[in-house]
Amino acid sequence: MKKILNLDNPNVYARLLGAPELHPLLSLIHYDEVSPVHTSLNNYGVYGLFIQREFPKNLSYGVTPLELSDGSILAVAPGQLGGAEDDGQDLWLSGWAVLWSPELIHNTDLEVRMRDFPFFSYFYTESLRMEPAEWQHITQMLSQMRQELETNDDSQVLRYVLLGYLRLLLEYCNRIYQRQLSEEKKGTTDILKRFHALLEKYYFEGRQHRLGLPTVSYCASEMAYSPHYFGDLFRKATGSTAISYIHTYIINLGKSLLMQGRNVSEAARMLGFEFPHHFTRLFKKTTGLTPSEFLGK
Repeated sequence: MKKILNLDNPNVYARLLGAPELHPLLSLIHYDEVSPVHTSLNNYGVYGLFIQREFPKNLSYGVTPLELSDGSILAVAPGQLGGAEDDGQDLWLSGWAVLWSPELIHNTDLEVRMRDFPFFSYFYTESLRMEPAEWQHITQMLSQMRQELETNDDSQVLRYVLLGYLRLLLEYCNRIYQRQLSEEKKGTTDILKRFHALLEKYYFEGRQHRLGLPTVSYCASEMAYSPHYFGDLFRKATGSTAISYIHTYIINLGKSLLMQGRNVSEAARMLGFEFPHHFTRLFKKTTGLTPSEFLGK
């Protein structure tokens, strides 16, 4: 049975590391001051940003290994499981962790804005890679935030101040996320070629007979992306969705099979559809015509 730390309060993590508890709804930890520390497998009931020069190895997010870069940020959200079980080894970490309760942002504009930050998704398994200047600005911001916590008692005014810091910090994170998307976009032509080649290989090897229709999750995994990140990247590059591309590819194969004399049932089976009417429905949705109408055109 795995040992899991339930972080239903941001200060649970502070207590684990021996860091000061500065606010009932927010914990701000400077790893340089509490190291050495041990890893923990955490069941998050809070939001969190881990800003580190170098992350421990073998961290996971759910059951998925994380792709972590030096000098980067990892985001977590309530309902998620992540980290690594304590293996007894001392770790000397440099950086920060800021954890906050959903209660702190409840009924605020930030609670609504959280939906616009894809890097909190369970399906985003890369860290946000900071430029040196961003590391400096963000760590300075966290130092100022801690000074506010250390010199002011909890009050509604202090909570407004903390919300201001969190908004700015999250907008920095969003800018880094958008930049990483743009950097990937520079290699978009290669990515689209790889995506198309993957679909060709899928059908050439007959994988549809064993796995069914190709999915975005399958293709993203084969290309070493998380499904959410690959979907964002494809949409930004093409203005369309990855699943639309897959469907168009499948229906184009279907058109070829029909024109070769295959009937609807044969074409559906060869493409990996469970039932012929599923093929007919997707054909109609994609082309505006039924297979029969297409052949009689």
